Formats: sequence, structure tokens, C-alpha cells
Amino acid sequence: MNKAQFNKYVRKILVKHMRNSNEMEADSVINIFTESMIAALEEEDEVLLVGFGRFYKAKMAARNGRNPKTGEVIKIPAHVQLKFSVGIKLKDACNKNSAKK
Repeated sequence: MNKAQFNKYVRKILVKHMRNSNEMEADSVINIFTESMIAALEEEDEVLLVGFGRFYKAKMAARNGRNPKTGEVIKIPAHVQLKFSVGIKLKDACNKNSAKK
């Protein structure tokens, strides 16, 4: 799903919970959420949204890798990688249809 498709979902939820909404309002909600997540993760090590999941930072050590095209050994520098651990509500929602099959 791309941002435009996600925007339609957000508009539908805004209408359901609040009032009529337009594309700009839905875009604002999406932008506020993404900017807030980025800012919070810059300051903190994790963001926990109960039921949805946990976004957290993990320090990755420097290591040697291999260029898959040439086979050449390359150095991968140390960096911080964002990880996500799914919450139970999201997990259950994603598995709802597979349980019926």
C-alpha cells in the first residue's frame, strides 16, 4: 500500500470517528504521525504503541559483507537499525483470515 492508498484508509477512519474529512486532513494526520515517530525515535530508544507494536533501535556492529554481484568483500560500518516487534492486536488482525482457511 502506498501513501495515497493509506490516505484513503485514514479518511475513512476519520469519517467513522469524527466527521467528514478531506485528503489534506488525512495527509496531515499521516504526516503528524510519521514526523512524531521520527522525532521520538531520534530522542528515545523505543516507541511502544500497546496492541500495535514496538519500534526500537538496535546497534549493529561494523562487519564485513560481500557484494552479491561481484563477490568482493566490503566493509559495512557500524550503524543503528530500526526494528519492529508486532503487538498482539495487530498480529491477531493479520492472522484473522488465515485462521478461516
